[in-house]
Amino acid sequence: MGLPPVFTTVPTAHKVVFLTIDDGAEKDPAFLRMMSELKIPYTAFLSDCLIKEDYGYFKQMRERGVALNNHTLHHRYMRALSYDAQKREICGMQDVIEKRYGKRPTLFRPPYGSYNRDTLRAAKTCGIKAVPLWNEEVFVDRWDYREGDRDLRPGDIVLSHFRGKGEWKGTMPDMIRHFLKLVTDKGYAVARLEDYL
Repeated sequence: MGLPPVFTTVPTAHKVVFLTIDDGAEKDPAFLRMMSELKIPYTAFLSDCLIKEDYGYFKQMRERGVALNNHTLHHRYMRALSYDAQKREICGMQDVIEKRYGKRPTLFRPPYGSYNRDTLRAAKTCGIKAVPLWNEEVFVDRWDYREGDRDLRPGDIVLSHFRGKGEWKGTMPDMIRHFLKLVTDKGYAVARLEDYL
């Protein structure tokens, strides 16, 4: 078997995009309520250094059907680390998620989208099956695009972060409203990433 695949878009004919949210710094109860009430699927990529002050918040997320995936223990720049250090970051986070939430993740996203062959080798050793990156990033007040045409495509993975007013000009629910407006204006639905892999 080869190394886990890295991708920014999932091949599909369906007009869907996938919302992924990284790190775990902000723990906004209004966000959890909104996502549950609107039944918006999303995938979380968590770092232990940012979630450990409130594991219970992400337990609620897990209980609502959200997949909790690996974003390393300490949110380090992976390419700067040795193979062994990368393995500790990834396998260590696998252990945390299994212990706290009952299931080892199969998806891993390296912090900053930065990885090398050692990252993928370590990820495979730790039980990771795929490394989804992203094609767009949504904030409270703007979208950033990887592609020059600045448009959504079927199967695109959209990144956001667990952030609030401390770092943004608004809240996570504000970000979701901004995300949904563009997605629905362009005729897309939001799908669950794991259902398409």
